[in-house]
Amino acid sequence: MARFLIVVPPLVGHTNPTVSLGGELVARGHDVAWAGHPEVAAMLPPGAPLLPIADAPPPEIVGAAAVRNQTPVGGALGFKAVWEEIVLPLARHMVPGVDAVADDFAPDVMVVDQQALAGAAVALRRGLPWATTATTSAELVDPLAYVPKVRAWLRDQMRGVLVAAGVDAARAEAVDPRFSPELVIGLTTPGLVGPGPFPDHWALVGPALSDRHDDTPFPWDWLDGVRPAVLVSLGTVNWRAGARFFATAAEALGGMDVQAVIVAPPDLVPDPPPNVLVRSRVPQLALLERVAAVVGHGGHNTVVEALAAGVPLVLAPLRDDQPIVADQVVRAGAGVRVKFHRVTAPALRAAVASVLGAPAHREAAARVRASFTAAGGAPAAADRLEGLLAPAATPGAGRALTEPGGTGGRRPGR
Repeated sequence: MARFLIVVPPLVGHTNPTVSLGGELVARGHDVAWAGHPEVAAMLPPGAPLLPIADAPPPEIVGAAAVRNQTPVGGALGFKAVWEEIVLPLARHMVPGVDAVADDFAPDVMVVDQQALAGAAVALRRGLPWATTATTSAELVDPLAYVPKVRAWLRDQMRGVLVAAGVDAARAEAVDPRFSPELVIGLTTPGLVGPGPFPDHWALVGPALSDRHDDTPFPWDWLDGVRPAVLVSLGTVNWRAGARFFATAAEALGGMDVQAVIVAPPDLVPDPPPNVLVRSRVPQLALLERVAAVVGHGGHNTVVEALAAGVPLVLAPLRDDQPIVADQVVRAGAGVRVKFHRVTAPALRAAVASVLGAPAHREAAARVRASFTAAGGAPAAADRLEGLLAPAATPGAGRALTEPGGTGGRRPGR
């Protein structure tokens, strides 16, 4: 039995994928705990051990995130801002708490979200084996390849975080803390992200969706099973900037022979058409098994959850990784892209009709789904994590390790 410490930022989309991974490790007899802020507890299954690293994120980070969520900025400017105002300050803030948790829990391996740089810093300084969980496929294709000045700025900033945390300067210079040199677990597959090549220590295992606890109520009898159902969601964060988009979606779908579920506060869609249901929350994984299309923002979790159910998408990206993920979906043939700020109700209606009416989109979504299934998900990731342990610490040591993402080569642009 070994001890795995999972380090996550206070974000649902970054915590959810670790639930399945943690559950698989526990089922194999390992001790697993999460290190994060208290609000992470609500994102974990009941009874999952959360070791708090602080009482709360600093107010200035919370404030910067709130402003950004209300008025998102895309492109290189938006990328730089989110790192400068949120990710890097959060890393500096988290280091002491993660260090204290590591003292108490004494992990054999640390599993670190790609935007929880404090976990990488603590693992490097302590000489612990560590793995990265990459919760978006955008980072796997080097989104800064065409903005070298921003990329150089980011490398300098990350190096500063590592050195300030006590990592040797030469080591800090050599390591990108977003990518463990020992193991990167990518929650996607080449079927979506593209063929690579990818380094051998990258395991593209597909989405990890098992063991997710969701008791959100839903009026299942509202779905008649005759008309195609369409789910509209901007995720757990971007809905705050979605008033116009939700209204457009309600108008577009209200004029179609479908049933639509819009995930938004009811006051953002105050008078929906009869065939449109507005809910603040939904049991998304269960609902995806009942819908024929998803209209969303290109957030990685929603995208892979939809494709894991074989559901094609209409995507209207706002910022960050969303345009890259949306383009990956389009290249895979599993959906179409529209402009978030400019799409009209007729244009969105046409986009949804094209996804519902063209078998090619559903067939492409089914191909991506098959690639996810073949990649192995949480069990494949757990195999690779156990490979970081000394043989004596690994239950069932000696079994063959899967290589779902290892095709050799180097990460593009690095």
